[in-house]
Amino acid sequence: MNPYWDCGFCEFFQIFFSRAFDFLTGVPIEAASDEIQLGTLAAVALSCGLLGPFLVLKRMTMFANSLSHTILLGIVLAFLFASSLWGGGMFSPSTLMLGSLAAALLTAAFTEGLVKFFRLQEDASVGLVFSALFALGILLVTLYTRDVHLSVEAIMGNADALQIGDFKFASLLAALNLSVLIIFYRQLKISAFDRQYASTLGVPASFFHFLLLFLSSAVSVGAFRAVGVLLVLAFLTGPYLTARLFSSRLSRLLWISPILGIFASGIGVAFSRHALSAFGLPLSTGGVVVCAIGLIYGIGIFLKLIMRGKLQPCPKENASPS
Repeated sequence: MNPYWDCGFCEFFQIFFSRAFDFLTGVPIEAASDEIQLGTLAAVALSCGLLGPFLVLKRMTMFANSLSHTILLGIVLAFLFASSLWGGGMFSPSTLMLGSLAAALLTAAFTEGLVKFFRLQEDASVGLVFSALFALGILLVTLYTRDVHLSVEAIMGNADALQIGDFKFASLLAALNLSVLIIFYRQLKISAFDRQYASTLGVPASFFHFLLLFLSSAVSVGAFRAVGVLLVLAFLTGPYLTARLFSSRLSRLLWISPILGIFASGIGVAFSRHALSAFGLPLSTGGVVVCAIGLIYGIGIFLKLIMRGKLQPCPKENASPS
C-alpha cells in the first residue's frame, strides 16, 4: 500500500523524511510511486538547472524552446521506426535518444541554414522551424499513435506512470550533465561569455555549442515522461531566472538553480497528493511543478522589491564568469 495515500501537504514531507531516514539507517524500504515521481523530477531539475544558465547566457533560450517542441517529431518517428522493425520499443531510452538527437540536429540544421543561406533573422528562423516541425510531429502523433497515448504522455507528461527505470534514466542524465560540467566547466564558461575569445584561446566553441545541444536533447527525453516536452523549458529557465534575481556569479547560479528546481519538484508532488487526498482532484504533477516554479519566481521578485534597499541591483549584463 502507498504510504502517502490520503495524506496532506505537510504530512507528505513528514512521511518522506521519515522513510528517507529509515532507508539511510539500513531499513529495507520499497520505493512508493510518489517517491519515484519526486526522485525523477528532482533528477530532471538537477539536469536542467545545470544546463539552464549556459543556455540563457548563450542566448539559446528560444532555441531551447524550439527544441522542446520539435523533439516530439523525433520521438514519434523513433516510435514508428521501432514499431516497424521490432513491433514495439516506444519507451526504450536508447530509441528515444536517437530519435530526439535526430530531431535536434534537424532543427539546428534548418535554423542555421535559413540564417546563413536565406539571410533570415535568427528569431524568425527559430519560429519558422519550430512551428513547422512541431506541427509535423503533432500530425504524425494524431495519425499513427492514437492507440498508444503517445501524444498525451509526450506533450503533457504523466508522472503517475513513472517507474523505477525512469528514475534510473533521469539520474543517469543528471550524472552525465554533472560530469560534463565538472570536466569542461572552464571551456563552457568561456565559450558562453565570449565565443571569439574562446576561439583565440583554442577552445572549440562550436563543439561545446553542439554539446549543449546534445545534452538539452537528452534532458528533454529524460523529462518527457514526467513533465512532457512542452513543460521542460520551465525547468531550463525558471530556476535560473529566479536565482539570477539574487546573484550574478555563474558559479553560484549553477548550484542555486538546481536547488530551486528540486524544491519546486517537492512542492509539486506533495500538493498533487494533497489535492487528490483532500479534494479528489487528479492534477497533473508536472503541471503543478511548473506552476510552483512560476510561483517561486514571483516570490523572488517580491522579496527582491522588499530587499532593494539592502541589496545592490543586479547588473544589466549577463552573469559574471567568476
